[in-house]
Amino acid sequence: MSVVFKHGMTALCTMKYLCQAARNESRYAERFFGTLLPQTAQKWLFSPFWIAVPGPRKSAVFGLTQPYCTGEKSHAQPKSKAAFGSVGRRIPYRILHVINQDGESLGNMHRAEALRLMDEHGLKLVLLRENVEPPVYRLMTGQQIHEEQLKRAEKKKASPKQGVVQKELSFSSAIAKNDLETKTKQIAQWIDKRHHVKVTIRQAKGSSTDMFMLFDQILETVSEKATYLSKPKVAREGVSTCIFRHMSDKELKEHQKMEIKKNNTVKKDENQDLKSNELHQ
Repeated sequence: MSVVFKHGMTALCTMKYLCQAARNESRYAERFFGTLLPQTAQKWLFSPFWIAVPGPRKSAVFGLTQPYCTGEKSHAQPKSKAAFGSVGRRIPYRILHVINQDGESLGNMHRAEALRLMDEHGLKLVLLRENVEPPVYRLMTGQQIHEEQLKRAEKKKASPKQGVVQKELSFSSAIAKNDLETKTKQIAQWIDKRHHVKVTIRQAKGSSTDMFMLFDQILETVSEKATYLSKPKVAREGVSTCIFRHMSDKELKEHQKMEIKKNNTVKKDENQDLKSNELHQ
């Protein structure tokens, strides 16, 4: 009888401890999920993987999945455009369309083959177009890369900034003197308004006028306030172009200092010439 009583007491104590543990577990679970679920009810999905939490009266069932948000979309920052240059051996694409250093297409190939060609000829791989399938890469020499970087920098510099108005003028190299003066006055007015002015000159048939000399002549007329944004260059055969802009405040001060220094030098030379003439007389 005593043995049965002892076993009964042991079972009772075990059940008591189990119930206590279940209550504690249920309380901790309710505290945790009670704060988590109201805040993320619209953001978190439930999965078929369920966790059963036993309680003294009933079982509470909860389920959590991976942190997949449906309430709001994540706004990833747009990928910044990489600078033009060698990509080294970091090529994330398996298949590439490759162009050789002469600009000829070599077709599509595995990146391992492209790297082999690069090493074999001592060249560098440059990404040209990424948003096509497959991406386009070109094999280039260091000199070709440098020249292309200079071209792109010049093009970026020449492109009007946001909020800056760019005006355009076009005329023939055989322009008459009066017409050129009129065009120059128009350029000066636009420069006063801080506009950029793109000037295009077409080489007239039978004309031997140096187009670059015409650009310099225009600049000399407006030199007190304007300078080149993009220096004169040949756009295509028989056509040259440049862009004028207003000087910055710093450039204006420097220009004024140089003009004062230049005038002082001229006056000094004139005084020396006068003294020299007086001595000879």
